[in-house]
Amino acid sequence: MSTDLQPVTPDGDDQAVTRERSNALMMIGWFSVGLAVATIGVLVGAELRSRYKFNHRTPYDFYSNAGEQQASEFGVGI
Repeated sequence: MSTDLQPVTPDGDDQAVTRERSNALMMIGWFSVGLAVATIGVLVGAELRSRYKFNHRTPYDFYSNAGEQQASEFGVGI
């Protein structure tokens, strides 16, 4: 057995595998960022839409059920 240490140099194959792993991790990272941006966009859009619909009500919307009688109103009392 020899006690001399020899330096280990990376082969071309090791660099290619490392580069492929790096590219795969970058693609996963960018996909995650894109998915997060899309999710935030959907949530913000839904909130803006609900606020828009709330602010654009007409006075008739407040009294839209004034003429309707519901069965749950009759016979309820203590």
